Amino acid sequence: MSERPSIINMTVPDFSAEMTGQTPFRLADFRGRNLVLYFYPKDNTPGCTTEALQFRDLHSRFTKAGAEIFGISRDSLRSHVGFKEKLGLPFELISDPDESVCKLFDVIVMKSMYGKKVRGIERSTFVIDAAGKIVKEWRGVKVPGHVDEVLELIESLN
Repeated sequence: MSERPSIINMTVPDFSAEMTGQTPFRLADFRGRNLVLYFYPKDNTPGCTTEALQFRDLHSRFTKAGAEIFGISRDSLRSHVGFKEKLGLPFELISDPDESVCKLFDVIVMKSMYGKKVRGIERSTFVIDAAGKIVKEWRGVKVPGHVDEVLELIESLN
């Protein structure tokens, strides 16, 4: 994989996208709050389910620390609604079928699946502070221990 330049301290431009719940996601609506945006490859797959469950299980601690969590993948809104309901997720999932949000964060990579090259989301997490700047990025995330590490950072921001 080629090294990408860090986007730490970058101010994220406002964007909007469809999400579960009643309203579309608009980044500007969350200025003044810390955000955790985690990108994952696909609803209802083992690693993505485990990661979502870990964010779910620590959600109250993220909220107490003043952070909002959003999961993002290329899955349809319908798929996200089912995944969210099935797992009882207390946070919203953003649907990015046209990859516009994925491109903004540069998380689309070439992967090898069953010996074939395919484009897909590299599991990545970004923490955006109350001013809208990226304060931390994790790329090529391995699920075990990751959510604890994100929570530790969020709790340190206060």
